[in-house]
Amino acid sequence: MNSLRNRVTLIGHLGQDPEMTKFDSGKVLTKMRMATSDSYKDAKGERVEDTQWHDIQVWGKPGETASQYLKKGSELAVEGRIKHSQFEDKEGNKRNRTEIVASEFVMLGGKARD
Repeated sequence: MNSLRNRVTLIGHLGQDPEMTKFDSGKVLTKMRMATSDSYKDAKGERVEDTQWHDIQVWGKPGETASQYLKKGSELAVEGRIKHSQFEDKEGNKRNRTEIVASEFVMLGGKARD
């Protein structure tokens, strides 16, 4: 049952082009921002669109593939795990960050939308 722990699957569109970094060690990291949307009716019966933004990390060869083929507006499905971390900003304030570390992704649809 360990394979079900800390798993997330998202389907959405990229909000910007992926950014790939190659480290001296040879490792590759590609970072992406992905939007997922949901809609519901509020108490007045009006349709409300709820968009959430997710920071995605893709390591290794899949990261190189993401950087090569994906761009702003691309639709994709991502499966991975949630990673929380803390850091200090320039002013010394503690900040929290939540990212999705992708284990795999699938490019969906056709051309990217803007």
